[in-house]
Amino acid sequence: MGMRLYRLVDILLLVTLIVMLGEVTTAVRNGNRDHAPLKKVADIPLPGPAVRFDYQSIDAVQGRLYIAHMNADHLVVFDTKKREVVANLDGFPGVHGVWAVPELGRVYASATGEHKVAVVDMHTLKTLAKIGTVVYPDGIAYAPGAKRVFVSDEHGNADAVIDATTNSLIANIPLGGGAGNTVYDSGSGHILVAVHEKNELVAIDPATAKIIGRYPLKGIRSPHGIALDTSARLAFVAGEENRTLGLVDLTSMQLMATYSVGKDPDVLAFDPGLKRLYVSAESGDVTIFREEGKTLAMEGTLSMPYAHTVCVDPETHLVYFPLQNIDGHAVLRIMAPIGIH
Repeated sequence: MGMRLYRLVDILLLVTLIVMLGEVTTAVRNGNRDHAPLKKVADIPLPGPAVRFDYQSIDAVQGRLYIAHMNADHLVVFDTKKREVVANLDGFPGVHGVWAVPELGRVYASATGEHKVAVVDMHTLKTLAKIGTVVYPDGIAYAPGAKRVFVSDEHGNADAVIDATTNSLIANIPLGGGAGNTVYDSGSGHILVAVHEKNELVAIDPATAKIIGRYPLKGIRSPHGIALDTSARLAFVAGEENRTLGLVDLTSMQLMATYSVGKDPDVLAFDPGLKRLYVSAESGDVTIFREEGKTLAMEGTLSMPYAHTVCVDPETHLVYFPLQNIDGHAVLRIMAPIGIH
């Protein structure tokens, strides 16, 4: 009986060890899915109804965050230093994209409901012009050398080009598919656009407003959100239809790897100081990666209602999530990396 008891205990210990090892292996494989390397700093009430937000843009030098309150038709101006709303600007029907250009003292916002792009003075917060017609203006980027603003015309299957010196629409560049986000790559001096149906990344020369390259994103369906690490020559592109993030080498323009993210990934934000990428999804899931050379390592995930848009301050590393409905109210959730603040 004693020997059988010892053998039984040995077997139970072995089984326990195997189970524990399996749990550790699963945790490593999942990249700490139950742990996000962020902590909540504050929930700041935002004006307007508890309806959908879209893109954000930060002027880190002046300490202002511009938030598109899409279904309220408002552009919210938030002071990141005082942590208070400076203004809640009206007259931006269906505002989607927003992009701050400090060197011009201008903010550009896509008034999608009017099929136009609004130009706002950063200092007076007055609307200086509305430029169009653009079928469905969405994402916005600025090319400083050419002094041109590029706008994703999502339903017009094009990228619209605005002369920032004259506030005039000067070109529409056919893409052959729906335009996802549009970004400026300071390393190459090119504009990059994700094209939905083509599953491509398209490069545009800002000076000529011509397409100079089309690069397939095999394994990415309906690419939309884009973020860049220009110093490492990397692009991060999210596929809306198959909840996948692609890692692109901007030197070779080759897709190097893909990663699983939340359902319907939307807005991406990259912190160049921490080499950290935030991928927010329509599902409310946020996936957080750390850049390691030419690969990404998952640092964790978190879930928040309506957390499909994200912005990061490269100076403070604070992360901003406008959430449309927390207990019936719109709030700006500010989060900080654990160990940094």
